[in-house]
Amino acid sequence: MIVNQWVPAAHKGDAIGDSARRVRGLLRDMGHQSDLFALTIDEDLVDDVRPFADPAARQGDLTIFHYALPSVMTEAFASLPHGRVLQYHNVTPAHFFAPYHAGIFRLAQLGREEVTTLAGRTDVALGDSEYNRQELESWGFANTGVFPIAIDVERITQAPRRPALEKVLNDGPLNFLFVGRIVPNKKIEDHIRLAEVYKRYVDVNYRFIFVGKTDGVPRYYDMVRALIAEFQMPADRFWFTGPVPDEDLATYYRTASVYLSLSEHEGFCVPLLEAMAADVPVLAYGSTAIPDTLGGAGVQFQPKDLELAAELLGELAYNPSLRAQVIAGQRKRLADFGDTRIRQSLTALLSGAPAPAAPRYGVPS
Repeated sequence: MIVNQWVPAAHKGDAIGDSARRVRGLLRDMGHQSDLFALTIDEDLVDDVRPFADPAARQGDLTIFHYALPSVMTEAFASLPHGRVLQYHNVTPAHFFAPYHAGIFRLAQLGREEVTTLAGRTDVALGDSEYNRQELESWGFANTGVFPIAIDVERITQAPRRPALEKVLNDGPLNFLFVGRIVPNKKIEDHIRLAEVYKRYVDVNYRFIFVGKTDGVPRYYDMVRALIAEFQMPADRFWFTGPVPDEDLATYYRTASVYLSLSEHEGFCVPLLEAMAADVPVLAYGSTAIPDTLGGAGVQFQPKDLELAAELLGELAYNPSLRAQVIAGQRKRLADFGDTRIRQSLTALLSGAPAPAAPRYGVPS
């Protein structure tokens, strides 16, 4: 069988593109012909990803279209005669961007409007989380299911060590880590407010580290920096690294005491699984797809009570028994996203059967 995948842009290190390439490898191992096609391709991927203009892009027995933003691929996908599999990675609601960037606000609006035009024009509609699947269903999509992102945790677990960076990061303060773009839905300002509460009531020995692009929404990043200044916090307690190579990323995970997510909109959230792979306890505000991805692992809280979050952060940092219990639950959950599960989901997809559901694991909260 020919199983093609479409992604609007192929960027190395992008969760969607990385997942698509991993799925392609599994499909080939299963004996299928499979290629990945993109509208724009990074220079270091030109020998690995084929251009969407190639006629072969439209010749699959099955075509998996990874939707995360509006593009000409949407209508081309709808016009295919058969085998149309939509994989929806969610589009951040536009209201998050309204105070900061009119262009991204409009792009987000268009993205959410455009995906709804595919209702009734796909053969299968998959979310990479139950949250995303329910959103598809609310828009009128039929034959929905869940197909998780395929992640490569070896880029974290097998990355070479960086002794110089490890030495800097192990200089005393506990490291509380966030990985992802510095954009409004991630609620980085709540990390800053949490730091103020943590400092007052729990411990002064802390450092919050943010690994990811800071230039996507400049006005938002400026607001976050202004908040740090308003609280008169020492600048060295907040690191904004920008994008980093895999070896450095793995080092940030290895030296983190807790992985922290206060995001208010996620379609999946790959860094949660990367933190699990590095045996870093996860503390997360339980919004949108976060409960689906964690599946009962980690420590989640609702509503967003920052005094409670500060207390939980201190417990995860300093309570060895709790840390061990949480890490054990996270290891079990991580196994649900391994190649065995993805192969089962692919087999079900190719046979037309629903994908098997993943179990959930309860841990202390």
